[in-house]
Amino acid sequence: MTATALPPLPEMILEPLVRAALAEDLGSNGDVTTRLVIPAGTRYRAEIRAREAGIASGMQLAQIAFRLVDPTLSVRILRADGDAFAAGEVLAQIEGAAASILSAERVALNFAGRLCGIATLTAAFVAETAGTAARVTCTRKTTPGLRLVEKQAVLHGGGFSHRFSLSDAILIKDNHIAAAGGIRPVLRAVKARASHMMRVEIEVDRLDQLAEVLEEGGADVVLLDNMDTPTLREAVAMTASRLVLEASGNMRLARIAEVAATGVDYISCGALTHSARTLDLGLDF
Repeated sequence: MTATALPPLPEMILEPLVRAALAEDLGSNGDVTTRLVIPAGTRYRAEIRAREAGIASGMQLAQIAFRLVDPTLSVRILRADGDAFAAGEVLAQIEGAAASILSAERVALNFAGRLCGIATLTAAFVAETAGTAARVTCTRKTTPGLRLVEKQAVLHGGGFSHRFSLSDAILIKDNHIAAAGGIRPVLRAVKARASHMMRVEIEVDRLDQLAEVLEEGGADVVLLDNMDTPTLREAVAMTASRLVLEASGNMRLARIAEVAATGVDYISCGALTHSARTLDLGLDF
């Protein structure tokens, strides 16, 4: 079963991430344990097996890890990124030199376990929006250096992505508003200076601020920050589909269904990436 089928990312983008992780793990002297205890020429078949159910992500990176350590290894991915799997299922099979498999094992599992965890948590959030038009989206609260693959894991879980970087779109937060002198000055500055190709989002945490945004104009999206559910409903009614609405702040799994039911367009949740636990995967000979 495929939860969210996506074309793989170009390996030339992913390979530097995996190379850096392998260099960190192998250190200055390589895998000394394997080199000392595994006889030369020893060959094995290993399996990456799920010890709990989830959504696959990071399998492409795991494959790259094994192949970078040893291009002669045969790596067969049985559950591609975006596939759902049950506890006990085999996600990948690796055949070849035992020493090579052992040297790549931890990096491959680190990527796969971390990203499967994000995809699985995202799928749980998305399931809570069933029957509504709301989309669950991640944020920039990602592990430094791993934003691309963590956001890809959110997509594998059925979610959507917010900005990838500060340069993607204009997002006016509360501190921008404070420093610029208020909602009207900051929106007027954007209208006067921004490229017509840039979408504009502005954060509000009160309905009177939303009313000011609606009156002033110049925004495409309004981020409704830390509003309770009744206030979110009022914001949806006030906006009357004139702007895209994004609910954010304190978005726990138990709350997602009621937030989605208010009629907001997006629910952004940093926890998808900063609080997802690593899924339990193991490599067995």
